[in-house]
Amino acid sequence: MYIYPAIDLFGQKAVRLYQGDYGQMTTYGDDPVAIAAAFASCGATHIHLVDLEGAKSGTTPNLDMICKIKKAGSAFCEVGGGIRSTEVIDRYLSAGLDRVILGTAAVTDTAFLETAVQKYGKQIAVGVDIKDGFVAVNGWTKQSDIDAFSFCEKLQQMGVSTLICTDITKDGAMAGTNHALYAQLAHRFSMQIIASGGVSSIEDVRRLAALGLHGAIIGKAYYTGAIDLKEAIEVAE
Repeated sequence: MYIYPAIDLFGQKAVRLYQGDYGQMTTYGDDPVAIAAAFASCGATHIHLVDLEGAKSGTTPNLDMICKIKKAGSAFCEVGGGIRSTEVIDRYLSAGLDRVILGTAAVTDTAFLETAVQKYGKQIAVGVDIKDGFVAVNGWTKQSDIDAFSFCEKLQQMGVSTLICTDITKDGAMAGTNHALYAQLAHRFSMQIIASGGVSSIEDVRRLAALGLHGAIIGKAYYTGAIDLKEAIEVAE
């Protein structure tokens, strides 16, 4: 299992939200490139990037910083947040990003999702953000009436290869991740599954790795020191 340490960007800075709430934002660094270098020094080979401003607006205000992070190192970088057109996908992939994550657009625009998967293949991942069993959209600010597992089944049938699944109620809460959810996903689907939200201890990492998941995203637990990234990578491997 790969560990994806996360950098969430707002105003060119590394921040974290509590359960997707923009009103509960903590800034953890003014130099995201240096943070990515610190990840590399711990042995990280993959990075998860999110443009939080883009998630709300559908634009790419942190594109320059994201490109700097990618160009400064050799890590596999995936990026999400407001990617709702092939123009934005092209912009990221032509800049060297390895994979883009579709969120709201994957839920609201089936034709766009199909076009993206057909054109870019494995360079497309879909982020499924779940709250109380339903899919949330627009930077987690709105809950849809779409059943999460039915949606994942649809994604697999469409040829999506990578699924990034977040339990919003666990995100940023430092209370452990939803192991039962990821066990169900691993059992039901053949997509690469990346766990996100609430990965807050080495035991979480160990249990997720035992499920045979493709990856796990570590955010707040890294920044607060609750998880030693080097140890997490060793355990995941």
